[in-house]
Amino acid sequence: MAISDMEIPVRILADLGDRQLRALDELAKQKKVSRAALIRLAVDNLLVKHRNDRQSDAFGLWGDRTVDGLVYQEKLRGEW
Repeated sequence: MAISDMEIPVRILADLGDRQLRALDELAKQKKVSRAALIRLAVDNLLVKHRNDRQSDAFGLWGDRTVDGLVYQEKLRGEW
C-alpha cells in the first residue's frame, strides 16, 4: 500500500446521549473492541447503505426487471 493510499485518522466531536453511550460501551465490551472502532464501523455501514440506496434509485422502476435493457430497447426499435 502506498503512503498516499493510507487514511489519516481525524478526530471529531460527536454528541451522544447517555443511553447511546451506555449501549455503545456495552457493545464495545461484548465485541472486545474500542468505542471508536464501533463508531467507525457504524459510519462505514451508513455510507454503504446510503451509496446502495442512491444506486437503487438510479435504476428506478427498471431495477426489478430481469430483461436486459439493451435487448428490450432493440426489440422495441425493431417494431418500428
